[in-house]
Amino acid sequence: MTSAPVEATEQALAESGEPPIGPASGVHPTARRNPFQSLRVRNYRLYASGQLVSLTGTWAQRVAQDWLVLQLTNSGTALGIVTALQFGPSLLLSMYGGALADRGDKRRLLLVTQSSIALTALMLGLLDVTGVVKIWHVMALAAILGVAGAIDSPIRQSFVVEMVGPSDLPNAVALNATTFNLARIIGPAVAGLLISAVGTGWAFLGNAASSVAVLAGLLLMRPAELFPSKPVDREPGQFRAALRYVGGRSDLILPMVLIFVVGTFGMNYQLTIALIAKQVFHRGADSYGLLSTLLAVGATAGALAGTFRRRRPSRLFLVSAAMAFGVFEISASLMPTFALMGTALIPAGIAMIVFAQSANAMVQLGVEPTMRGRVMGLYLICFMGGTPVGAPVVGWVAETFGPRWGMLGGGIISLVFTVVLAGWLSYRHHVGLVGLRRRFGTVRT
Repeated sequence: MTSAPVEATEQALAESGEPPIGPASGVHPTARRNPFQSLRVRNYRLYASGQLVSLTGTWAQRVAQDWLVLQLTNSGTALGIVTALQFGPSLLLSMYGGALADRGDKRRLLLVTQSSIALTALMLGLLDVTGVVKIWHVMALAAILGVAGAIDSPIRQSFVVEMVGPSDLPNAVALNATTFNLARIIGPAVAGLLISAVGTGWAFLGNAASSVAVLAGLLLMRPAELFPSKPVDREPGQFRAALRYVGGRSDLILPMVLIFVVGTFGMNYQLTIALIAKQVFHRGADSYGLLSTLLAVGATAGALAGTFRRRRPSRLFLVSAAMAFGVFEISASLMPTFALMGTALIPAGIAMIVFAQSANAMVQLGVEPTMRGRVMGLYLICFMGGTPVGAPVVGWVAETFGPRWGMLGGGIISLVFTVVLAGWLSYRHHVGLVGLRRRFGTVRT
């Protein structure tokens, strides 16, 4: 049992944005760093391996869906609308999914949501391979997929700590990002080959089949070896309680604000890369898959670097990563040739995942267990909920001013907003560049 003074110290550190270090937190500064330590846990191995297969199918479907929309319409606006429909439900349902996670059995909930996602992919695949698919089919199924995904995401995010326990949580968060980006390398490459050989429909059917892996992993877990948090009773005001909790924690507000702006306007690569590949370089689906894969190569490198993290990221590190993301996205958008753009997407991918992973870790490692599901739901609203606004805007900008401007504009907005935010924080605390590191990591904003 943790003593009252230790509890008070941990709370003070959490509010200041600095995580506790030592036995109480499970983070030992003298422990040897093993980038794959979470894989020693059987339940997590089952989950991670299943996720790698399933997410590979998910990324293949994302590429195929974008390409199918362009085949049916050749419109950046239509592509933006489909993306908005897929991510729009996050605005309404992520907090609900988080509340379900706080109240119930996360493993059983994931079996339901993952099954729903698989059935949606199967339906789209059958419509496509039979040649009857229309753009409204894609839009409707994208919205259904968005509903299932909005509920699924906060449950998955908050389930990680129940598989590995608090001591391995920083490593597991980073390994999740690594798995996600390994799938992001393999999936688009597979999709490009499938689309070129047999058409987009088989990528959707492949995604439906890949869901078997994650469902099998969940079924084979040993519930007795999990670290479940105490369920929260269903009662009125739970959403308001989560909002009050986050509202009093500036170290949680900062990553949510940054991920909302950068995610809304900057992280639309699935849209901007497709448009640039098709309309600027006049390439096919295989080239689009190659560009997506090169972006994912960089993202995987950034994710692997994060597996060595033992502490919660500082605010200065988060802001610096957001600035780097804007700079590299701008650089990639200006590359004059296909080869140079592909090369530039590698550091852009590194910056993207370092920023996104830092924001995620800053929230996950700073929230108390009984609030984790709802807070992660709110985080995902910020991360994905801006896409329904940003994707149509980016698509319209690309269609009106040229495909490059979708990516270029997102990079400019991300960089300018982050610089202005950093300047405001520095001014508010009366610190210059020399003192920014010390103050940024410890002062509540």
